[in-house]
Amino acid sequence: MDAGGTDRSQDDRGEGGGIRTALTGLTTRGRSFLAAGIAAAVCAYVLGQSDLLRVGLLLSVLPLVCATVLYRTRYRVAGSRRLSPERVPAGSEARVHLRVDNVSRMPTGLLMLQDRVPYVLGPRPRFVLDRVEPGGRREVSYRVRSDLRGRFPLGPLQLRLTDPFGLCELTRSFSTYDTLTVIPRVAALPPVRLSGEAKGYGEGRQRTLALAGDDDVIPRGYRYGDDLRRVHWRSTARYGELMVRREEQPQRARCTVLLDTRGLAYEGAGPDSPFEWAVSGAASVLVHMLERGFSVRLLMDTGNSVPGEGADGFAGASQGTADAAGLMMDTLAVIDHSDGTSLSPAYDLLRGGNEGLLVAFFGDLDEEQATVAARMRQRSGGAVAFVLDSGAWAREPADVPGPSDRSEERLRMLREAGWTAVSVPHGATLEELWRLADRERTALAAATGGEGTR
Repeated sequence: MDAGGTDRSQDDRGEGGGIRTALTGLTTRGRSFLAAGIAAAVCAYVLGQSDLLRVGLLLSVLPLVCATVLYRTRYRVAGSRRLSPERVPAGSEARVHLRVDNVSRMPTGLLMLQDRVPYVLGPRPRFVLDRVEPGGRREVSYRVRSDLRGRFPLGPLQLRLTDPFGLCELTRSFSTYDTLTVIPRVAALPPVRLSGEAKGYGEGRQRTLALAGDDDVIPRGYRYGDDLRRVHWRSTARYGELMVRREEQPQRARCTVLLDTRGLAYEGAGPDSPFEWAVSGAASVLVHMLERGFSVRLLMDTGNSVPGEGADGFAGASQGTADAAGLMMDTLAVIDHSDGTSLSPAYDLLRGGNEGLLVAFFGDLDEEQATVAARMRQRSGGAVAFVLDSGAWAREPADVPGPSDRSEERLRMLREAGWTAVSVPHGATLEELWRLADRERTALAAATGGEGTR
């Protein structure tokens, strides 16, 4: 059942298998009645007791009659499912609304409604619906929750029909299902000013081609349909043909969020693993930058880029913030470790000097990959790196008061290349590290005489 749509239950009543299907619907009580009736009839025949024979026939016929009547009952029932919301952060709850409509001219009996859900979302929900009048409807809802991100199917919905005695139970299934997307947790980040924003800060600002006054306007020839109010008379007199001013060219500040997904760069698994922290951090930065008016793209170590709307791979002004965020969140919901061993594909995708702000989430870096990451700084206006030491995460925090010597060496290499590099200890929040990166950037700018500030 699509969100907000309807679906009809399936009636599979082949003539050949009708009796067999009806008998397979007998419950434990119904089979016990049938066995007891047959046993009583046999004993009555052997002992010559007619009264016992009548009791045996009653016990045997009752479940068969219930199965036949229930099987031949033709209900026309429509069902729908609605998710609220369809995307939910890990650890949060979503509500699933189910609706059953009786579209036939006869009332239904007792119905048991059951929806199939993956075990990670919780137990399978079951509801008992009383008699539904012709044209009537019933609405129920249940909650699902997952600590793991991913895309989880819901459905198909099943209706279980039962007789008043509980002797027979048949199942009718609907045909379609919905998908719940569990996205990474998103943290609200404080609005700090990071290096690289001077290349075009977001917030909807625009630059025009006429930066130095009217004399610097770059005109173009008049085209049919152009507004005459845009005619540039000075250029028209100079060139001897009608010239118009070019429209303003919006140039939004850019931000690239680089996520290192190499499997060898992370240790451990589960919601509290360093890789999940990096995925959640990347999601938080993406949403934060989109809300501040940046053109944002998500880049992986494999060189894959999202959303990749245009040739430059950034979410342009024509793509709404909600659509761009949804596309990238859907990608992060199902992202997993890559088989890659190098950051070179991501480095090759970065262009020289016009990439704006670069925010990277790195796992363990050996000397070779730290060198590649250091060179990325030359291809961005500003660079902030969050480096996760998986070995420190695997041990108790009390045993690891700070980054390991290897991690400190990698941080030093990045800082010498111009990165604002921050180590991510176990248990740290991205909000704290985001402010720490701003303080380190400010201290570096003060030490270099204000270079890199606005």
